[in-house]
Amino acid sequence: MSAASSPAPRKVAIVGATGAVGREMIEVLHRRNFPVGELRLLASGRSAGKVFDTPYGAITLQEFAVDKVADCDVVLLAVSGDFAKAHAPAIAAAGPLVIDNSSAFRYDPEIPLIVPEINAHAFEGGGRLIANPNCTTAIAVVALGPLHKAFGLKRVIVSTYQATSGAGAEGMAELEEQTRNQLEGRPVTNSVFRHPIPFNLIPQIDSFQDNGYTKEEMKVTWETRKILELPDLPVSCTAVRIPTYRAHSEAITVETIDPVTPDAARRVLADAAGVKVVDVPAEGLYPMPLTATGQFDVEVGRIRTNLVFGDHGLDLFVCGDQLLKGAALNAVQIAELSL
Repeated sequence: MSAASSPAPRKVAIVGATGAVGREMIEVLHRRNFPVGELRLLASGRSAGKVFDTPYGAITLQEFAVDKVADCDVVLLAVSGDFAKAHAPAIAAAGPLVIDNSSAFRYDPEIPLIVPEINAHAFEGGGRLIANPNCTTAIAVVALGPLHKAFGLKRVIVSTYQATSGAGAEGMAELEEQTRNQLEGRPVTNSVFRHPIPFNLIPQIDSFQDNGYTKEEMKVTWETRKILELPDLPVSCTAVRIPTYRAHSEAITVETIDPVTPDAARRVLADAAGVKVVDVPAEGLYPMPLTATGQFDVEVGRIRTNLVFGDHGLDLFVCGDQLLKGAALNAVQIAELSL
């Protein structure tokens, strides 16, 4: 791109900059060469005054107030849903493009929920407030979108294996500390997760709903339907917390409308934006958290004919970095739609 056609520098603010997602947003902006002319970092009052070393130099954290971001071009929110509900509309009304990483606005029919590889068209005319999907959904739909376009989706069944990063920096710290305690014979206690996480699996993420599913599981259903624009798509999910640092894994079964073969699916996915096909099982090549961590693309592999749905079904395994495609990367990609 020539200098004459380069996008003008943008004023960018990150609210919630001290958390795991906020920190990743800083790095992703830099890695993707987003045209940051000025970067403001905001957090709670207890963090105000601290200095962050960033690729853009040392930046002093400010205590959040709407007037401190009102003149920005882009405001990335890495905050709680309650905080977003309280402040995001006012920020957007002041003029900035607001991209919210919480669940506060995902199910509002007037607010776009966007994964740019799949439904970037929703950005046009969508107003100044955009919702970033749940991490699990964002990773899944990068694979599901191309398959739906090529073969049609009739139903989707997902089992997730979600890293402790899904609970933020505190979750990762609890895994590390309590694993060390377990190995050294000290008491293992839990505060972030409902049960001890070292050497364990917890089949509960978020609160249980009246239908027996957790809210995390229902987010996958609700958000997949909205992003794929398939309001009646049957989607069932079981979400499990596992003792890894980063990158969520998902075993996905799809029944398709048109016949599908593993080779045809691989060809479609190999051409899909944001997907890296890793599928040579005989050589031990398949998606894993170790290889997906730190990567922008979502790994997809173990692609095979489903034995229940036959030539209308596929099983696949997907792995993506929860803090990147599941959060910070997707938010920055949405911001790029405004350039």
